[in-house]
Amino acid sequence: MNPFLQLPAVIGGAVLLTLAVGWLTDLLLRRADARHPETPLWHMLRRCRTSLRVLLLAALLRAAYARTEWRPLREHETAVGRILTLVLIGAGAWFVVRVASAVVESSYARYALGTRDPSRVRRVRTQVTLIMRIVTAVVAVVAAAAMLLTFPDFRAVGTSVLASAGIIGIVAGVAAQSTLGNLFAGFQIAFGDMVRIGDTVVVNGEWGVVEEVTLTFLAVRTWDERRITMPVSYFTSRPFENWSRGGIQMTGTVFLHCDHTVPVPLMREKLKEILDDCDTWDGRGWDLAVTDTTPTTVVIRAIVTAKDPDDLWTTRCAVRERLVAWLAEKHPYALPRVSTSAAAPAPYET
Repeated sequence: MNPFLQLPAVIGGAVLLTLAVGWLTDLLLRRADARHPETPLWHMLRRCRTSLRVLLLAALLRAAYARTEWRPLREHETAVGRILTLVLIGAGAWFVVRVASAVVESSYARYALGTRDPSRVRRVRTQVTLIMRIVTAVVAVVAAAAMLLTFPDFRAVGTSVLASAGIIGIVAGVAAQSTLGNLFAGFQIAFGDMVRIGDTVVVNGEWGVVEEVTLTFLAVRTWDERRITMPVSYFTSRPFENWSRGGIQMTGTVFLHCDHTVPVPLMREKLKEILDDCDTWDGRGWDLAVTDTTPTTVVIRAIVTAKDPDDLWTTRCAVRERLVAWLAEKHPYALPRVSTSAAAPAPYET
């Protein structure tokens, strides 16, 4: 065959074969997905078709380029072969990561559909996220190492590097104590079930929801849409509040300062009326009592419950607002006030 026509024939044949294999694979996955709709794996594997096509095309070109007789290609055969090898390694790593992601995500999706406990779902979600990050990092490191080994100069350098690996490892360990500490803390959080994605936490006085967990940092979304990024070692070395651990239902308090003449029994009845009309109260419990006194006021504590932290916040705000409005309308004398009358004389004074 004419060398000028041989190269387009090889490239065209590789492209056509790649498209045919990709189309056939996608067809089989679509049929499997139609037959087994309860399994999301087949649908998620379809997202790997682009990486599969790149991998097939690189493999076909890598296997067939040496058989072409085109002179410019023969003159740069080593360079072209190395480039195709690098592309093949990169495409293989991409394909492995996509397949692993599809398998892990489908397993998590099936677990989430079959589990009614939200805390277990959040725990598995956190572990799945970190596992995928670990798999991606390992595949990337292996692919990078394989790419470097394709260069003969790096192989020679590798022999001398291995001789001093012990000293370099000690120096790197000392210099990267903080990074390694965060790395091991990330493993501890992932598999120690300390904090999970979706948990409501209080850190440094800030209330928020855990939005992202990685091997080195953790992101908390606050109620006002701010993001607090903290090293994961913080959660393994310092105390913090996790409102979602052990169940998401919560008990909260509402404190009011009132005059000593406040009608506590009527206030208790009004609290029950407010809670019966409050959609976010879960009905598990409530109470109202005088918990403290000062020279000018008494401290009224109302206890309310809700199914999760968001509903608890809404319930507390509603109770506080309606109790204050009720006191101002029906019992204004019970609100805190500053006494300006003269003090009564002591019995022994003349």
